[in-house]
Amino acid sequence: MLEAILMQGLDGAGIGAGLAAIGAGLGVGRIGASAVESIARQPEVSGDIRANMIIMAALIEGVALFAVVVCMLILFL
Repeated sequence: MLEAILMQGLDGAGIGAGLAAIGAGLGVGRIGASAVESIARQPEVSGDIRANMIIMAALIEGVALFAVVVCMLILFL
C-alpha cells in the first residue's frame, strides 16, 4: 500500500514538471505574439513594449523554474 502511494507521488511530480514547462512555453509564446502585434500597431513605443515583454517573460520563467524545482524535490525527497 505504501509503495503504491509513493509511486503515485513520483508520477505526479513528473506530470507537474511537464505541465509547468508547457505552461511557461505557452505563456512566453503568448507574450511574444502580443508584443509583436502591439509593436506593429504602435511602432513608436516599441522600446517600452520590448522592455515590458522581457520583464514579463523573465517572471514567467522564474515561476516555472520554481514549479519544476518543487516537483523535483517531491520526486527525490
